[in-house]
Amino acid sequence: MKASEFASMDQKQLDEKIKELKSELFNLRFRLATGQLENTMQISQVKKDIARALTVQTQQARKAAR
Repeated sequence: MKASEFASMDQKQLDEKIKELKSELFNLRFRLATGQLENTMQISQVKKDIARALTVQTQQARKAAR
């Protein structure tokens, strides 16, 4: 996802999306450990999506605090 897609979400949606992405990352790591993961680039992509979502969440929190 792009950062602009995360920016269009409200705080509750962002929290839910972050939780979903972290769960997906856990599953991907589990599949990697068991040798079932074919495309290892998925892990780095999900990590980047988590970072984007957390960045947007922080920006929104700072904007709300002003």
